[in-house]
Amino acid sequence: MSNPISSEINFDENGKHTGYLRLPHSVHRSAYGWIPIPVASIRNGDGPAVLISAGNHGDEYEGQIIVASLIREIEADMVRGQLILLPMANYPAAQAGLRTSPLDDGNLNRCFPGNPSGTPTQIIADYIENILLARADYLVDIHSGGSSLLYDGGNMLALSPRSPDEEVKVKGMLAAFGLPKAFLHAPNPVNISAAARRQGAISILTELGGAGMSERSLIDQGRQGLLNFLGYLGVLQGDLVPAGPPATTRFLRVEGKHHYVYTRDDGLYEPLAALGQRVAQGQPAARIHFPETPWREPIALYFEGNGEVACKRVQASVRRGDCIYQLADDDREHQR
Repeated sequence: MSNPISSEINFDENGKHTGYLRLPHSVHRSAYGWIPIPVASIRNGDGPAVLISAGNHGDEYEGQIIVASLIREIEADMVRGQLILLPMANYPAAQAGLRTSPLDDGNLNRCFPGNPSGTPTQIIADYIENILLARADYLVDIHSGGSSLLYDGGNMLALSPRSPDEEVKVKGMLAAFGLPKAFLHAPNPVNISAAARRQGAISILTELGGAGMSERSLIDQGRQGLLNFLGYLGVLQGDLVPAGPPATTRFLRVEGKHHYVYTRDDGLYEPLAALGQRVAQGQPAARIHFPETPWREPIALYFEGNGEVACKRVQASVRRGDCIYQLADDDREHQR
């Protein structure tokens, strides 16, 4: 079955074009309605094709602001190749300010490769992977920690390279983007990075703060990094390209389950480590308190590995299975 989404713009045309991807959606209030997913194409001749998306999770705001700004600022004569920009990739989730879609509870970044005859989120995932990423050489997907997580400043993520040559290329791209920290992580077949890899595109993801906020310094940092990255690729030229990246990048790795701390109890968590702090295996990470049964002793959680606190939970209220911390450790291979 072909994907039911139709585009108001022609991605093969040169020039700057804006409009909507129309996802048919028949509901009580609108029998013949469609969901409007905003999109822009800025194309000028030959060169790399880059898909830039935000709003993959609807409660992550810095990226939506950055991508919307670039749609207004970039003109076709600044481009050599093509930029496709999606500021609200999972539009229903972004409109509602939720991580997942209120229409089907779909988490877009767990729905790839999607399904053209599935739920709205599955249809969006199929369109992104098989229509948009099929055209792209590169993907930049801008995330933050959303409502429940807070990252330590500006971070980038990329799939662990499959060869030494790919590692050199990916780390060069991450350094050109230039956020303070970059993590290499194992592939997850249901997220957009894996979708990009299946379509032959190289992907970079960001994690800019979080806690349901939009932080000005992170918006500026992410914008500068993205513009410098586009200049590095040669797809963007002119005055918008900055003089360099916003920072010198440290390379780190998120290596496995020992870099995460989860609670096995419902309660209120008391953090015992701060963002950016260096911690060691066996060190106390948090205590889970039980105000409903205040005579019960708190339960201690411990770090299972060494590393730096890259991300922590925002809400004090926790349920069994909630992630409290994510660690990252220095990429020693890069340092040698």
